[in-house]
Amino acid sequence: MIARHETHMDKMDIWSKLSAPLPSGVISWRQDGKPVQRDGKFVARFVAYIDANTVRERLDSVVPGEWDLTLELLPTLAGQDENGEQTCSFKARLQILGVIREDVGTGRDYKSAATDAFKRAAVRFGVAHELYGFEQNWVQVDGDGRYAKPLDDPATVYARRQARSEARERNRAERSDEASSIDGVQVETTVAGPANGPLALDEPSCPKCGGRMWDNRLSKRNPKAPDYKCRNRSCDGVIWPAKAGQRTSTNGNSAADEPSFPLVPETDAATAEGDQVPF
Repeated sequence: MIARHETHMDKMDIWSKLSAPLPSGVISWRQDGKPVQRDGKFVARFVAYIDANTVRERLDSVVPGEWDLTLELLPTLAGQDENGEQTCSFKARLQILGVIREDVGTGRDYKSAATDAFKRAAVRFGVAHELYGFEQNWVQVDGDGRYAKPLDDPATVYARRQARSEARERNRAERSDEASSIDGVQVETTVAGPANGPLALDEPSCPKCGGRMWDNRLSKRNPKAPDYKCRNRSCDGVIWPAKAGQRTSTNGNSAADEPSFPLVPETDAATAEGDQVPF
């Protein structure tokens, strides 16, 4: 017997519709972590997230009546969140057209933990997966407290950063095209190189491969450790902290001929690579 939804579209079309990008109006921003002080100003990292109701609307519009959610309360562990508050956890079991995906969510109460688990399970079907591709968004705030307020709309700050990054990539592409044109013969080139995605604002490139780098300045415990490290595990490119009277040096070389980069706060590699859902 043919399912009623398969008479209109095959399952591949359904999965594509589930994982289609969400409209920008449903994406919000929240502060992630405590503010830090840089150059006399307080800045905080903001991450993009969506409400659980947005996930429900996507499921109801693509597979109405063909999805089911089961929540299971997990045993309480002796753990606390970053603010020292006790947390609880739920396991969500989401079934769509007979396909099951599971994930676990945490929160300070049952409601927040349950919605977190629901959204995490939905990501495994592609719902709101594009939030993983968002760049880090540092915004100036009015203090260093837990309830500090951003001085500008995080969405506007992020849009400006992306616009500048795209403009910089276009200019780099134009210069590369001009340099590769020899005797009227246009040589095909690629701008991206080993970098994975666009560079964030003022983010230095790897001095060896030209790729993106992890910013370790806020997380490292040893002040003599590198400020930046290449994200490519097969590359050992680093940028060392500046010594007295010197600019930042790369891979242990003298800093006299090295370019200097404006410093902006970024998270460490361990945080960026962790299994954190940007909700």
